[in-house]
Amino acid sequence: MAALQNGRIAGLLLAVLVLPAAIAADSPPNWIDDYRAPATRLINEATRDHFAWNRLAVLTDTIGHRLSGSPQLDRAIAWAVTEMKRDGLENVHTEKVMVPKWVRGAESAEIVRPSRHSLAMLGLGDSVGTPREGIEADVAVVHGFEELEAHAAELRGKIVFINGAFTTYGESSRYRRAGASRAARHGAVAVLVRSIGPDGQRLPHTGALDYAAGAPKIPAAAISSEDADLIDRMIRRGDKVAVRLKMEAHAEPDVESANVVAELRGRERPEEVVVVSGHLDSWDVGAGATDDGGGCVVAWEALRIMKKLGLRPRRTVRVVLWTNEENGLRGGNTYRDTHRAELSRHAAMIESDNGVFRPLGFGFNGTESARQTLATIASLLEPIGTSAIVAGGDGADITPSTREGHIPALSLEVESSKYFSVHHTPADTIDKIDPAEMAKCAAAMSVMAYVLADMPARLGS
Repeated sequence: MAALQNGRIAGLLLAVLVLPAAIAADSPPNWIDDYRAPATRLINEATRDHFAWNRLAVLTDTIGHRLSGSPQLDRAIAWAVTEMKRDGLENVHTEKVMVPKWVRGAESAEIVRPSRHSLAMLGLGDSVGTPREGIEADVAVVHGFEELEAHAAELRGKIVFINGAFTTYGESSRYRRAGASRAARHGAVAVLVRSIGPDGQRLPHTGALDYAAGAPKIPAAAISSEDADLIDRMIRRGDKVAVRLKMEAHAEPDVESANVVAELRGRERPEEVVVVSGHLDSWDVGAGATDDGGGCVVAWEALRIMKKLGLRPRRTVRVVLWTNEENGLRGGNTYRDTHRAELSRHAAMIESDNGVFRPLGFGFNGTESARQTLATIASLLEPIGTSAIVAGGDGADITPSTREGHIPALSLEVESSKYFSVHHTPADTIDKIDPAEMAKCAAAMSVMAYVLADMPARLGS
């Protein structure tokens, strides 16, 4: 997942920007009044039961995790198409995307000297595997890239352990992404990284790495914070620590997958489009409930609820469930390429990929006049406490299209203190999600999408 950027989190927690109600220059002063009744209906329908949570439970309970190229993702795509047709949505179809297929296989890590300790570990996505017998080597611990470079001469033949304390996701994830290649350039035989997430619960966090061109590809895995501290303590005491790492991880040829697309066609300007979206793929641990099955369902809910209430906006509302966000971004890039000719007719794109916890509002980066218009729309969400418009609006899957097409981009923002505790772990399961909070997320997506698709002038025009 695309995950939250921590600067955005700080903005939400420290300075929620609730801007004064304002309107586009060419709109009548009371234009928003026309949307109060529809917004109330959308909110009431979204929050009257636990439909969204129950639909997510079906996805996560009966299909589970959905790594790109896996049979589970194929099943999820087929399931979503069937359910969207059952909902009465229009133009339900899939759009072919070729995706990488990475297979985790069996894996383990253990301290073998000076005493034996099994380590809670997860191989990093796209890592190469070890030889069948594994790799056994002494461990060299560093606490960041500066220390790694300072001790480069000591790393040859070692398993390098990067024990960088978790600060923010944006800052700390660089160790996961680049650590293997940085260590390999100095002769390391494998890399362990401290999990990118808050300490506790002995949960390892997976996620994709990026092998640098020209550097040897060596196996890489994440270990839990508790095991990270154990190794660090032992080495600080002067113990010589050796670890045996076994990973069957390997890549297979690209396979066919798909973005799932459905629409509620606009009544007056169907060629103009507002996209709501989330990514259907997940890592192969947990059930992908917060990252990002929940985001898919609340985006989908916007269309289902409009359809149920007979609310058909001027413009088309299109839901896209992206494939391959976690280890390739092929879904977002392919959408841009496939729809390049119509990007100029996209009125806005919204992504939900921050979890479906208590919604706070929407992230947006754009002109001040457009921000004020969004603040006016968001005022309709005050009854559920979701009226903030903050800096942000980015999303891994919508960014290729919004940048090329200069399309207004929004992101659903939520209270995210629990998100990184389960992010990319076996604990990403539906029991972490409150049904009432998820229903409010669906309400926020529904109201924002409806008004953006129906208001007389396009956002920013």
